[in-house]
Amino acid sequence: MKKIFAAMSIALLATTAFAQSGTNSPYSMYGIGVLSDQGNSFNRGMNGVGLGFRPHDQINYLNPASYSAVDSLSFIFDAGLSLQMTNFKEGKVSKNAKNASFEYVVGGFRAARNLGVAFGILPVSNVGYQFSNKDTSLASTTTYSGTGGLHEVFIGLGWAPFAGFSVGVNGGYLWGEIDRTVSTSYADASAKSLKKNTNFSVSNYKLDLGVQYQYNLGGKDALTVGATYGLGHSLKTDPSLSIISSGVVSDTTEYVAKDGVDFPTQISAGVSYNHGTKWTVGVDYTLQQWASANFPQDKGNAYVPKTGLFKDSHKINAGLEYCQNPEGRSFMSRIRYRLGAGYSTPYIKVFDKDGPSQLSVSAGVGIPIVNAYNNRSMLNVSAQWVHNDASGMIKENTFRINIGFTFNERWFAKWKFE
Repeated sequence: MKKIFAAMSIALLATTAFAQSGTNSPYSMYGIGVLSDQGNSFNRGMNGVGLGFRPHDQINYLNPASYSAVDSLSFIFDAGLSLQMTNFKEGKVSKNAKNASFEYVVGGFRAARNLGVAFGILPVSNVGYQFSNKDTSLASTTTYSGTGGLHEVFIGLGWAPFAGFSVGVNGGYLWGEIDRTVSTSYADASAKSLKKNTNFSVSNYKLDLGVQYQYNLGGKDALTVGATYGLGHSLKTDPSLSIISSGVVSDTTEYVAKDGVDFPTQISAGVSYNHGTKWTVGVDYTLQQWASANFPQDKGNAYVPKTGLFKDSHKINAGLEYCQNPEGRSFMSRIRYRLGAGYSTPYIKVFDKDGPSQLSVSAGVGIPIVNAYNNRSMLNVSAQWVHNDASGMIKENTFRINIGFTFNERWFAKWKFE
């Protein structure tokens, strides 16, 4: 148990390593920012598929019901990071930006018969941008900037009350701060400059429920259906708007939007097909109900919560994994090959128009780490291409490398001496 608590402490200490900005996207100007990919390194090789997956050697936090499948003798600890380069293009103007971020830390183990436990830290959203527009007719420059993001620390349980059926829950603590500024200055020093700053911080709960049912098709074949429900609720935060004008006479006006930010309800469902340990194929669908979520709006002389500023988003992913023989003696036969693709609609609106939709594809490998003490740990590496596009808006093309280390130790094995 001391080792378990030590690993959980490492996960909690890792909160200090989370970068406040894992993006340079101007679309992070809206809402809670750019939504982070959920799923760890093995999911990301399949473009984030996993609602119907029940791995015994990975922590699949996309569906907490899967924790009941974790190997009874192992303690699993997984950490991941990402490196990405994004090209932004508008008309004939093209810019590149690079980011690196520490993505997640998760761990898990079997606590009792048919009962698995998991814990970890995950990204939820990212805000990070800075750009300027010049108006030659007014001899002015307007600068837009934003930083911050939301993160989650969670602990989850997965239980199989009878063969084939599992339920699970992730209870999380959601925290973070988002700060955005728009400032306008003039070449004429006597003219008033104007600065608008919006800010809110979050310290609230997050709750996700999951269910899975596995049906044996005969022989080595099995079909698993999974679903999750993420509870939507008010984040109980009071966003503020400060308007500061400076010049010969300076003035500051402040507004507060009481209970101004909601987290949306999320409903997801997926199915996977397994042919023994050789083939796994899955398809997931996710709906996030942003249209009914509150968010503050600047109305000139007021700052008030309002629904309808966003739209419901839809996401579908498909992916597969192939491994010739996970328990084979040949190193090459134990490598896992992964492919995936997905499409999603935006939750944000830009000047009352739908934001960019997203098309993505990925490929990855799971490379076993073999030494004298352990042959169950794994290095997961994947590459992903993400294309964000909407008519008349900035186009984004991102190439991302995800790297994850899964440490699988047999902490609970009972040794026999003769």
